[in-house]
Amino acid sequence: MTTSEIPIDPSAAPPPDAVDDHLRELDFDPAAAPDPEGPAPRTVIFDVGEVLVDETRVWSIWADLLGVSSLTFASVLGAAISQGEDHHVVFPHLAPNVEWQEFVDEHERRFGGLQDVDVYADARPCLQELRDLGFEVGIAGNQPAIRTAQLRRLDLPHDVLITSEELGSEKPDLAFFAAVLELVGAAEPADVLYVGDRIDNDIEPAARFGMRTCWLRRGPWGHLQEPPDDLDIDLVLEGLGELPLLLAEWRG
Repeated sequence: MTTSEIPIDPSAAPPPDAVDDHLRELDFDPAAAPDPEGPAPRTVIFDVGEVLVDETRVWSIWADLLGVSSLTFASVLGAAISQGEDHHVVFPHLAPNVEWQEFVDEHERRFGGLQDVDVYADARPCLQELRDLGFEVGIAGNQPAIRTAQLRRLDLPHDVLITSEELGSEKPDLAFFAAVLELVGAAEPADVLYVGDRIDNDIEPAARFGMRTCWLRRGPWGHLQEPPDDLDIDLVLEGLGELPLLLAEWRG
């Protein structure tokens, strides 16, 4: 067990004075905090792609395999997202005579698994800050099981780490969120905050299940998707740097 996987009691928060001192050290302005309704969650679950991990290498390798430039691939991907289509439609658009599934093994060989270079600069500090403040931290996204060992090698501070393949369900299926809830042992969905970049896969289904939500506006989906008017999102951020402070203020 690495230091990043030492379990903590999610109900054991630091004393208020310690939190206040920590916020002062970080020059946090409580007046700038949002004001979500209800008690703060005790567990924070992070998606992987475009939340903790920059997927630029993933898409660049696909562009190379399909014989197009990264710009062309990104443009077609952006158009597909804007039209509400699944990203898999990109492949027949760019290579209509090619079965992209045939390139999966070669893509993984070139990709070489998740590397330190793929981790967003604000990811590790955010995860560690949350644990220092007494929050339980989890990582759970739509990923193959082989990513679990790769994520552990990156030494991202966490208490729980699991992929959709291991859970046996994937987002946006509500069964994914139910399995995550059971895994972390939370009493109610509202005890959990799910952090994701996609409205369709992350925020809307998590909210429908009853979890609190944090929409991270980065990556293709984070910039191109817009939430429906009737979707209540607890936090909307451009990066992860502010999240620990906002949650500490929410908790009070």
